[in-house]
Amino acid sequence: MLENNRDLFNDQFPLRTERKTVLIDFTRNLSIRFHDLSLLDMAFHHRSYSHEHSNLRYNNERLEFLGDTVLGLIVASYLYESMSERDEGDLSKIKSVIVSEQTLSQIALEIGVDRTLILGRGEELSGGRQKKAILADALEAVIGAYYLDSGYHAATKLVRKLIASEIWRVRKNRYQQDYKTLLQEFGQKQFKECPSYELINQAGPDHDRMFWISVTLNGTTYGSGMGKNKKEAEQAAAEQAYHALQYAGKLN
Repeated sequence: MLENNRDLFNDQFPLRTERKTVLIDFTRNLSIRFHDLSLLDMAFHHRSYSHEHSNLRYNNERLEFLGDTVLGLIVASYLYESMSERDEGDLSKIKSVIVSEQTLSQIALEIGVDRTLILGRGEELSGGRQKKAILADALEAVIGAYYLDSGYHAATKLVRKLIASEIWRVRKNRYQQDYKTLLQEFGQKQFKECPSYELINQAGPDHDRMFWISVTLNGTTYGSGMGKNKKEAEQAAAEQAYHALQYAGKLN
């Protein structure tokens, strides 16, 4: 089935010399090699391009699906091996930060994914090359393509190199868990909706006021989070919701 899909993709997107050069430059910057450049090319084809060309069927969504799983396994394995002093809860939170849209999109920009994407005209005009979701998805697709092309061992070496700086930040205690971002990404991925925050109470004088905020996601209300300002209270509410979802086994 993979070979059939690859052949069909090659028929629809024949690699021209200039495109091969772009792809080879991309791999050289990462110090990796693809046996089949068409797999890598597919990883950069966003669905907006195939949607604008009715005769085209293939894009990077299936590779993204595979890459997401491969990435999660490699990161989890690495954290398990390298952070024996951390408990399951800490490892889960650290993994969530590393595989988050925010982190992956930043890595994607650093390695030139934005310059290699194939987008539809509408997406191109709307700034698609800088959209975090598109960048993160494309990076996962690249990982999925490399796994298919060169195997798990090679994919592991690539992923560990890409996340090295994030691991360094964790070891130096230089990362701060952004639960609002994590909760929003989870809500968009699982339920196609964003969390909503509501101020439920405030008390104290103006110079020392406290705020209580709850957060609702998919019909369930969590909280309340407390803080000296609304932003701090929202972050606290999001943390409670995130931990509740984690305890319920709804987070990977």
